[in-house]
Amino acid sequence: MRDINLRYVDETFDENGVLQTYSVHYPDDFNFAYDIVDDIALNDPDRRAMVWVNPEGEEHVFTFADMKHWSDKTANFLASLGLGKGDFVMVILRRHYQFWFTALALNKLGCVMVPATFMLKEHDLEYRLNGASIKAIIATTVGDIADIVDSTLRDCDCPTVEKLILVNGAGGGLTPLDDEGNPLTSELCGPALSGHEGICAAGASRSGWLDFNTGVREASPEFSRIETSVTDPMLMYFSSGTSGNPKMVLHNGTYAIGHLITAKHWHNVRPDGIHFTIADTGWGKAVWGKFYGQWMMEACVFTYDFDRYHPSEILNLVKRYGITTLCCPPTMYRLMMNEDFSQYDLSTLEYSTTAGEPLNPDIFEFWKANTGLTIFEGFGQTETPLTIGNLTNTTPRSGSMGKPVPLYNTRILRDDGSECDVGETGEICIDMTSAHPGIMMEYYRNPEKTADAIHDGWYHTGDTAWRDEDGYFWYVGRNDDVIKSSGYRIGPFEIESVMLEHPAVIDCAVTGVPDPIRGKAVKATVVLAPGFEGTDELTRELQQWVKEQTAPYKYPRIIDYVAELPRTVNGKIRRVAIRENDEGSTK
Repeated sequence: MRDINLRYVDETFDENGVLQTYSVHYPDDFNFAYDIVDDIALNDPDRRAMVWVNPEGEEHVFTFADMKHWSDKTANFLASLGLGKGDFVMVILRRHYQFWFTALALNKLGCVMVPATFMLKEHDLEYRLNGASIKAIIATTVGDIADIVDSTLRDCDCPTVEKLILVNGAGGGLTPLDDEGNPLTSELCGPALSGHEGICAAGASRSGWLDFNTGVREASPEFSRIETSVTDPMLMYFSSGTSGNPKMVLHNGTYAIGHLITAKHWHNVRPDGIHFTIADTGWGKAVWGKFYGQWMMEACVFTYDFDRYHPSEILNLVKRYGITTLCCPPTMYRLMMNEDFSQYDLSTLEYSTTAGEPLNPDIFEFWKANTGLTIFEGFGQTETPLTIGNLTNTTPRSGSMGKPVPLYNTRILRDDGSECDVGETGEICIDMTSAHPGIMMEYYRNPEKTADAIHDGWYHTGDTAWRDEDGYFWYVGRNDDVIKSSGYRIGPFEIESVMLEHPAVIDCAVTGVPDPIRGKAVKATVVLAPGFEGTDELTRELQQWVKEQTAPYKYPRIIDYVAELPRTVNGKIRRVAIRENDEGSTK
């Protein structure tokens, strides 16, 4: 380990090792692929960068030298297709190792990578292709996304798309297995992808598409650095909003630098450990936990190329591969609560974190009781790196987001721009007049929404919270989700957390419904645990439960029992769908 992260950061700590000040610096031509990955490859070539496995039994250990080798070949292949600086390239590769080759190659070429989920349908894809003027699509054979692409291009006008590039996904967790866990077919996995010589060995054929694996294997491994700037657009995500068309969130090269604090002071990765963030590459959380900050720390990441989440599989992987640090959303921790933890050896696990949704206290306490580990919660958005969190050597408070990280000046503001008092709910805002590396450049091609979010010297996150007397932030909800009832501002998260502590409730979403007297009344949409029925008696019991646990005015006056909650494709509750259904039923 060469501590190359220290080239880019100035930081101080108190006597307890708690981070006090933190700032980053970098040259104008900083490029993550060249200055981090290639640097490690040349000076510490055998250092592990990624352990990659899939349910089909394939395993690959990639060193940083491997990552340089394959990304250089990928860059040459893509350049031969006419892709270069400023071109927007959509990447739909699940958790295939080719995603990392591609991400580095596009960074080297100065292209803008646009990751996307494999769950897109035709109307989703058309909006994205035209909105971003996508020049090329790199997609997997796994699942039906190639069919969706072909259908979209056949039936819709997407004039900017010039190249379609197909990646053989080698099973991706979809290959049928026998009772012993062995693949029933060898068409998509097996010897062709086993061992170093098998990397990118299995080609793919589809009319109108170019074969990524063959093209990369045939490309030259010699690649010379191309001039780029850290302020050039580098990455763009479509935000996973709960309503309306997603916004196009554009980042430059400082975004990679911004995630150093994510890995070093929140995930607590170390160079001799192995970090596992459970996230599909179509979402921003993947580069939060499987790419930028971890590799700036010269650490190894673990990738499991699965299709559907099974808690037992994840728990078994911890011991098998010696996972030391883990990050996954609260929903996944909650599903783990149904497992018999006595059946799993989690002794290698040293640190746990979560983000994506607020962490309910019952999960916090369960994980502590069954693993001995505290879950350190963090907060950020598609538009940002980590901005609020329970950092290493701090003492988390169950249910709190933590404190603002010292990379940014983050405050809770009223509508008039003044700072809220202790205990007062307001909007989380980030000072844009001081250094803010990693915060988005803009909402691409949408100056109106950009101006709505960034104005008067602040980036307005749209999320609300309150601050306690010790500086901890407590999440309330999205601006659109906060319920205004009888003059009170009620955040859904607090009520959901209380209800989830009741044994009858395994999932819950709280929304507001129109009320002629109160303006809005609190409604809870509940998924019941096995053995419980949604009776009037249970409704009264749950209402009383909430009254006893929190301020009585917050209790749900309406409780609706459902089989499942509506969620976005990355698992967030779509409260807007519940509200729209309620509004439609009253018309």
